[in-house]
Amino acid sequence: MDKILTFEDFTKVDLRVGTIVEVNDFPEARNPAYQLTIDFGDLGVKKSSAQITTLYSKEDLLNRQIVAVVNFPKKQIAKFMSECLVMGAVKEKDVYLLHPETKVRNGSTVN
Repeated sequence: MDKILTFEDFTKVDLRVGTIVEVNDFPEARNPAYQLTIDFGDLGVKKSSAQITTLYSKEDLLNRQIVAVVNFPKKQIAKFMSECLVMGAVKEKDVYLLHPETKVRNGSTVN
């Protein structure tokens, strides 16, 4: 690891907990992905594209709490505008979603 962040750099990243309220297929994506709609409580609802189709079905994802970065600029992916980045741990090529151990309020900060 050759890039060292300062604590001030880290505090700029806004990690929040949200609940997935809608999941759709995303056939236009280069790699298999879902379009997610995520409720972040007082921060509102944001959309994200996530390449997590190998481990999670749409039914598995609905109403699941996840962790996401909510202060990145929007990113156009095909005809879809992604508004946040869902966090996951990568093992080989699979992505395992990060999530709170117990249910917390949507919009809760992650420190």
